[in-house]
Amino acid sequence: MMNEANKSISPLRKKWRKFKSIKRGYYSLQVLIFCYMLSFILPLFAGKDALVVKFNGQYYFPVLKYYPASEFGIGSHGEANYRYLKKEFENRNSGDFVLMPVYPYGPLENLLDEVNGVPPTPPSAEHVLGTDDRARDVLSRLLYGFNTSLSFGIFVTLISFLIGTAAGAVLGYKGGLFDSYGQRLIEIWSTLPFLFIVIIISSLFQPDFILLSVILTIFGWMGISYYVRAEVYREKSLDYVLSSYSAGTGITKILFKHIIPNSLTPVLSFAPFAVAANIMSLISLDFLGFGLPPPEPSWGEMLSQGLRDMSRWWLVVFPLAVQFLTLLAIVFIGEGIRKAFDPKENSGII
Repeated sequence: MMNEANKSISPLRKKWRKFKSIKRGYYSLQVLIFCYMLSFILPLFAGKDALVVKFNGQYYFPVLKYYPASEFGIGSHGEANYRYLKKEFENRNSGDFVLMPVYPYGPLENLLDEVNGVPPTPPSAEHVLGTDDRARDVLSRLLYGFNTSLSFGIFVTLISFLIGTAAGAVLGYKGGLFDSYGQRLIEIWSTLPFLFIVIIISSLFQPDFILLSVILTIFGWMGISYYVRAEVYREKSLDYVLSSYSAGTGITKILFKHIIPNSLTPVLSFAPFAVAANIMSLISLDFLGFGLPPPEPSWGEMLSQGLRDMSRWWLVVFPLAVQFLTLLAIVFIGEGIRKAFDPKENSGII
């Protein structure tokens, strides 16, 4: 029986072992995945809508369905204020109850009637990170902004890398005049002023998640295409590709089964850093006022509020701290992937 130590291990598994050995990158990936998955069920932990309401013997689930205030006999228009409803039920002592999330404030909710003082208000027992200039809870907006920022970074990176990989693979595989003209077109496109185009588009259309993603994608695919093109040029000159040609394997199969999979090292190595860069792009656009429309929870918009008046320190410190920790974790992941895919780093690993 073959000894466990002598079993052959695939190159991908070797790289995964190497990545796991780089603890700060591996643990950062685990923490980031956990936090990102948790951010999709944030209304269960932080939000203004009750999880469960018992009223007159019936159960309601506002976190899943909208109910008007009149449904609970506390008003005739608009949505119920479930924090107020909870106090009402406690005072009545009628057996009705409201189960709220752990942190009962939403990211878009104006709390002007509830905060003490003129907003923005500093951290307190009710609002642990304070409120912004529109009396919205800072902690809630930071948490929901995490999902928005990371989703944006991943989405833009995924689409732009797919386009860049396809473009680089075709240029590198075709070569000749096709590659030369293609490179010139990419160079011309890359000289377009990104910020000016964003300003023009923002003046014509209301920017949103999809529009900003499209804008960053059409400017973000070019860099990775250069690396993939170079990798494809190298791969297609190797003996195994020539052998596949000689064996009668089709061009499409050779390209997609052999050349492209073996040319993805730069794609995987640069992906985490591209995610971090795209998050910073969104934060920068929000800071300048060309990003997501208000009142979307945005780290850049919160930072802009704080920098307008540095005495409101909580609007600077907390957004910067969350941005720093998120981007640091992504950089650690990128560093781990880069080391795992570096032949000089993992050449001796079994």
